[in-house]
Amino acid sequence: MSAADRRKREAARIERYKEEFARGFEQLASIGLSVSMFGSARANPAEPCYQLAERTARLLSDAGFAVVSGGGPGLMEAYNKGAYEGRSTSVGLNIQLPHEQLTNPYQDLSLSFRHFFTRKVMFVRYACAYVVLPGGFGTLDELAEILTLMQTGKTRRVPIVLVQQAFWGGLLDWMRQRMVGEGLIDAADLDLMRVVEQPEEVLHAIAGYYGGRGYEPSEKETDLMFEL
Repeated sequence: MSAADRRKREAARIERYKEEFARGFEQLASIGLSVSMFGSARANPAEPCYQLAERTARLLSDAGFAVVSGGGPGLMEAYNKGAYEGRSTSVGLNIQLPHEQLTNPYQDLSLSFRHFFTRKVMFVRYACAYVVLPGGFGTLDELAEILTLMQTGKTRRVPIVLVQQAFWGGLLDWMRQRMVGEGLIDAADLDLMRVVEQPEEVLHAIAGYYGGRGYEPSEKETDLMFEL
């Protein structure tokens, strides 16, 4: 491939990035208060974790929060199903993958992304909270991304609610013992996360974080999000 052909190919990639950002910003700007939810693509409807995810999303939807998931199968489907049957908008941010990612049918608004990094911005840009159930590498990647953005001040601080102590406890213990213990993060960084068990606790954790200040970002936080 010649240098000219490489430049032409790179220019086409940049245009695709711009198109994904523009489409995402345009369509998500009107969904109102939203919660981004993460978890395994491999859970099935018969599993307790799927049912927990569905109940949690339904509760959030009925409380007035749009629910944003990865739009695929497993817990993503459970989130969208719960929200779809509730009062608020069910949003799927789908990713094009060679396997595993099939769009679930429970979406009022469905967007498709070719690139992970453009999709990640959409998860963060409009969320007033994050809810994370058990998952694999993708779930850990999304959790680490959010923690890093908050720790470094590149996005506003909002609740990060982890569901199921039995799953997350070992990771949090390791973070305290190794990462905090070896001075790699501050102990206060772990305060960004809260662990709960039940759907009602998720809603209470989000409401308790905001107290009486309201869920909308302040002017300073809004300016910060434009720099994301």
